[in-house]
This record gives sequence, C-alpha cells and structure tokens, in this order.
Amino acid sequence: MSLRYPFSAISGQDELLLALLLTAVDPLIGGLLAFGDRGTGKSTAVRALAALLPEIRATTCAYHCDPDSASAQCDHCRKEATHKLRKMSIPVVDLPLGATEDRVLGSLNLERALSHGEKSFEPGLLAQANRGYLYVDEVNLLEDHIVDLLLDVAASGENVVEREGLSVRHPARIVLVGSGNPEEGELRPQLLDRFGLSVEVRTPTEVKTWVEIVKRRDAFERDPEGFTALWEKQEDQTRRRIVKARKHLNDVEVPDAILERAAALCINLKTDGLRGQLTLMRAARALAAYEGAKRVTDDHLKRMAAPSLRHRLRRNPLDETGSTTRIDRAVTEVFGA
Repeated sequence: MSLRYPFSAISGQDELLLALLLTAVDPLIGGLLAFGDRGTGKSTAVRALAALLPEIRATTCAYHCDPDSASAQCDHCRKEATHKLRKMSIPVVDLPLGATEDRVLGSLNLERALSHGEKSFEPGLLAQANRGYLYVDEVNLLEDHIVDLLLDVAASGENVVEREGLSVRHPARIVLVGSGNPEEGELRPQLLDRFGLSVEVRTPTEVKTWVEIVKRRDAFERDPEGFTALWEKQEDQTRRRIVKARKHLNDVEVPDAILERAAALCINLKTDGLRGQLTLMRAARALAAYEGAKRVTDDHLKRMAAPSLRHRLRRNPLDETGSTTRIDRAVTEVFGA
C-alpha cells in the first residue's frame, strides 16, 4: 500500500487545512468548497487528512455501516442480531466529471439480472464513500443536477434509489469536498449556499514558502518511509486533538451573546436564510473544541466568518470589493476594531 503525504507536512494552505480539520471534528458543518489555482495541493490535503484519521469499526456489508448506530445502518445490518466486523481506513472516493447518475447513486446489476433473473442492487460511489469523503475535482464543471443530488444526500445522510423495480435505501454519510478553478465557471448561488465552508486556495507568493514546499515534496518522493516517519509525531498529535475534540464537541457552550453577534454579522452582510448562521455557529464550535476551549468566543467567530459566509454573499454591482474584504469590513463593524 502506497504511503500518503503527511497532513502535518502540508505547507502554505492554512485556511484549507483548518477547514478540513473542522469537517473531521463535526461533519454536520456540511462539506467544503476549495476554489483556486491548480496544483496547490487540494486533493493531496483531502487524502492526507483521511489517512491521518483513526480507523473506523465497520460491518462487512457493501456500505461498511456503523455497528454502533442503528440509524446509520442499512436494512440488512439492522436485521442482524450480531455483525461481522472489520476495521478500515476512512474512505476517500473520487467522483469523475463524466459520472452518470447511475454511477453515483447505484443501479440494477444487469449481469445478475440477465444470468440469474434476479433484481440486485449494484452500489454506486455514494455507497463507497459512506462514512468518509467524496471528492469532486472541477465541481463547477459538473452538471448541476448531479451536484444538487450530491448535496441532498450529504444533507440527509441517506441515499434512496427507486428505479427499474428496485427500492433501496442505504446510509450515505459523506463529507462532500469540491474543488475547482473559478475562471472556468462558477456554481449557481443556490448550490454554493448549500456547501458548509468555502476556502480560497492560492499559489503562495513568498519565495521561502515555495522553497519549503518543494523541498518537502522532493524529500517525500525520494524516501516516502523516512519522510513519513519524520512527521509521525505531529500526525499523532493532530489525530489525538481531533479525537478529543469530537468527544467534547457537544459540551462546548455557545453563549446567547455569541449567537446574537453571529446573527448581526449575517444581517450586516445580507445573507439569505439561516444556513449561514448555522454553519458559522457549528464551525466556531468545532474550532473551539479543536483548540480545547470550553465555550465559543468572539475570536472563534471572527476566524470562521470568512469560510462560513464568503460564498453566501449577494453580488453587488456597485461594490467591486471581493467577498473576503466585505466580510472583513462587516466583522470590524460588528465586533469593533
């Protein structure tokens, strides 16, 4: 099995790395959009995080159900009194641009139908990605109805297929990560709003950062085992922080004053609906849990404002400033200098 580039060794993309960590702490944040330049380590970061996370206990069914949660199991696993179990790494599944709806959702197993005359379900990419990450590169070039379908499943945690005489329902608890270059097209605002976080991924502009990134990558390619061993201590520390944050997430207090400031920020920015504030609250709480804080503070809100809200802003033809600048301005107005 080939080694993954260590998550802790990734340099120059702090906002992307933090956003990924928070989706690992609280998957209810609702996925991640990473828009920006090519070749900046977006897919590397997703795979590195999945490799960093502890293995999960799973049933041996096609959906690797969670044996400790009946609500997160397929019909077959719910009926079983005891389960055959295994340990597995967090799945990371790539969704290619040309994927059909059948490939994503699953479909009738034609070979079994023709050879045995039996209707059997062939699981799709959503089944493979259950309890893990579904990564979509160039998500802005994917057909809108496929993106909409993915977002529906990511929000519900369940995939329902009813076609060709089949009626199948199975868990599909995924963290959807989409990446792309905005110069090649943008997602519709209705779809943008349904992603939890959005980060801007840019090519580093400092010579020192460029040199460090290239040196690390070259060292990894020349000696993967040795390079991975050098970063194992930091990987283990990050893994422990994630596990601890998950355990204490629900204990983190979100004071009313914090909710009021979050609401004031969303009102100032004129975001539509309540999804933005919910995401901001969840992201700030996950950040507080990851940092070992007992309650969410103004600092947590400020730091998560841009990734939670930048993709939810209405376009203002009279305001040429970027969404991040507009958010920074609103943060100053709501929280003070």
